[in-house]
Amino acid sequence: MSAAKRWVRPEVYPLFAAMGVAVAICGMQLYRNITGNPEVRVNKVGRAAGVLENHEEGRRYAEHGLRNFVRDKTPEIMPNINRFFTEPK
Repeated sequence: MSAAKRWVRPEVYPLFAAMGVAVAICGMQLYRNITGNPEVRVNKVGRAAGVLENHEEGRRYAEHGLRNFVRDKTPEIMPNINRFFTEPK
């Protein structure tokens, strides 16, 4: 019996999928921070610049598309079910 057949069983496929999604989310966030965050400077010239007063660039980074999308939404997971049980008829 090979090591792959012994350790990789069909029962663990959902675990592999969940771990893959988690690693992908972490990787995307790291990439976003390295490429887009105004406070992260990778090259030597950028680091030598010191503290920059780039408030507009920081505001654009902080107010990304997902935050703008959920800004006017209620913080509920299932709003229809919550309304059904909480609002009297």
